Amino acid sequence: MEISTIKDLLVDNSYPGRGIVNGLSSDGKSAVCAYFIMGRSENSRNRIFVETEDGIETKAFDESKLEDPSLIIYSPIRTYKDMTIVTNGDQTDTIYEGLSKGLSFEQSLRSRTFEPDGPNYTPRISSCLKVSSKEFSYQMSILKSNAGNPECSDRYTFYYDNPIKGEGRFIHTYVGDGNPLPSFEGEPKRISIPNDIDEFTEEIWNSLNSDNKISLYTIYINLEDGSKEKRMINKNN
Repeated sequence: MEISTIKDLLVDNSYPGRGIVNGLSSDGKSAVCAYFIMGRSENSRNRIFVETEDGIETKAFDESKLEDPSLIIYSPIRTYKDMTIVTNGDQTDTIYEGLSKGLSFEQSLRSRTFEPDGPNYTPRISSCLKVSSKEFSYQMSILKSNAGNPECSDRYTFYYDNPIKGEGRFIHTYVGDGNPLPSFEGEPKRISIPNDIDEFTEEIWNSLNSDNKISLYTIYINLEDGSKEKRMINKNN
């Protein structure tokens, strides 16, 4: 698989939906993750990220305009011990609870499927980064309908041990805009990861469609001491 920049994969795609990036900085010093959300409806666009004690959550920007919160209000990022969980829905809590009970990332997701938003049946995308004693690995998952057929759930899990410096993987919910929205296909895309968190944050944000982008959160985790650099951008502020 050819390596691309995140700009290559985003700049001409008006609606990739929600996206997760995991990887290792080019100097090999930082585990990297990023999560962004987009929206087409007024309800979906009426959101911001806010930081919590163990990660972030989505929140209505204008509470008076909030309609159905079921698929738009959740915790995209939570931390459990030395693991950082990143997802596009409330399966963040499912993974957190599973890990706390001794289940694996993949086992924790066995109780979940795609989102109940037919005819789109939006995939649930998830990842889990493990940073421990200077070691780093990550997993990614997508739960999706079978070519839009809700009678069958397709489950894919990808494991990345000993990631290569300057490389990451990018998974998102939709191939692009459409009606219904076409689900992401194939293996998470191989992308380059720079050393600088501000450079990477700006590259992602500036590559997202200006009408549809809502919020972005990036984290660089130092492999030596576990310290974190974080950046957050909300279109609504």
